[in-house]
Amino acid sequence: MKKVLTLTILCSLALVGKAQGVLSLDSCRALALANNKDLLISNEKINAAHYQRKAAFTNYLPSISATGAYMRNQKEFSLLNDGQKAALSGLGTNLAGPIGEVATKIVTEYPDLAPFVSSLSGKLGAVLPELDKTGSSIVDAFRTDTRNVYAGAITLTQPLYMGGKIRAYNKITKYAEELAQQQHQSGKQEVIMSTDQAYWQVISLVNKKKLAEGYLKLLQQLDSDVEKMITEGVATKADGLSVRVKVNEAEMTLTKVEDGLSLARMLLCQLCGIDLSSPITLADENMNDIPLMTPDTHFDMNTAYANRPEIRSLELATQIYGQKVNVTRAEYLPSIALMGNYITTNPSVFNSFENKFKGMWNVGVMVQVPIWNWGQGFYKTKAAKAEARIAQYQLQDAKEKIELQVNQAAFKVNEANKKLTMASKNMEKADENLRYAVLGFKEGVIATSNVLEAQTAWLSAQSEKIDSQIDVKLTQIYLKKSLGTLR
Repeated sequence: MKKVLTLTILCSLALVGKAQGVLSLDSCRALALANNKDLLISNEKINAAHYQRKAAFTNYLPSISATGAYMRNQKEFSLLNDGQKAALSGLGTNLAGPIGEVATKIVTEYPDLAPFVSSLSGKLGAVLPELDKTGSSIVDAFRTDTRNVYAGAITLTQPLYMGGKIRAYNKITKYAEELAQQQHQSGKQEVIMSTDQAYWQVISLVNKKKLAEGYLKLLQQLDSDVEKMITEGVATKADGLSVRVKVNEAEMTLTKVEDGLSLARMLLCQLCGIDLSSPITLADENMNDIPLMTPDTHFDMNTAYANRPEIRSLELATQIYGQKVNVTRAEYLPSIALMGNYITTNPSVFNSFENKFKGMWNVGVMVQVPIWNWGQGFYKTKAAKAEARIAQYQLQDAKEKIELQVNQAAFKVNEANKKLTMASKNMEKADENLRYAVLGFKEGVIATSNVLEAQTAWLSAQSEKIDSQIDVKLTQIYLKKSLGTLR
């Protein structure tokens, strides 16, 4: 709900900005944050890391899988050899010969038993064909019919102990999600800073354009006055040519400022996701003096370390590499898992060979113990520890550089404020100098060259004042970013 509300507000800002063409600094920031492609990508990275963490948690839970197979065999398995099959198939026929020989011997030795033997032989002769059929049935009963084989299994696996791998992997994904969030926050600060730079660049060029237009108007008025004085004979043509050169230079300067302003507006539009040709006006364009806040250059480095996304990112990277050591070590520790199966086959063998699906379940514990790997686990663990130490050194190096960066930013804030104070004093002197020069020129006691020098000095002082004001704004932004408080 919160994300939807935020998106609605940003869309409203975009519509208002495009409809009215007037953008404040806050609305420019909001549009830039909403339309920046890198931030959209980093937001998707947060989503990916979030789902990876959820996927890692499932390793604690039992997994169920199903497997099915079919196989066509060229020949079927046989429990009887060819001789046994032949003997059983001709069982009656094979017995007829030996029975006849025995009957003949009995009749020969005992003639009195001839009628009995004859009667018995007749009865056996009737029974022997049935024995052939019975033998054939026995052979058929021993057929396996395994040319078409079907098999299926449902397996349940519950990890019991994996050497700490699952726990370490869950911590890694948790840290990775937070790392993606910190990188997103760092990207937001970069976008805000870039937007502020572009915004105040436009304000600076707008003021310089006004300055250039005023300067050109002043020179044009001076050119008109000099022309009149030349007509009256109180000024020379050389004075007129000097003024016209300055007029041409002012026109060229105005053209450059207008071109630079157009490009600066296009850059701001690109950052805000607005069409480059859209006419936009900034809320601070009509300010003659940019309002400045008294800078606070006092800072606590521990607060800066806590606020900087880069430091938190490196801390998370250090923790991730520490858990990778555990993952690497777990690869060479015993692992234990509980397993359960239900297996079914066709033909089944639980009641001789039957062409029916029948199955059974089984439960067991699987233990895997690495015995010898020529020190591979030891070496890989050492390598993982070395990578963890590299991350720690990078964190220490980043803290040292951030401390230097914060001190430099604070120094630049103080320096920018000093320059602004000096530029304001120079502006006051340039105003006074120009006023005296114009008044003296009208009274005829100051030469044209002196007026041009005073005007040039006034233009330079005014331009330096504008640059100093913008510089103060930007150095304050740089200080906030270095402290991690830019929001």
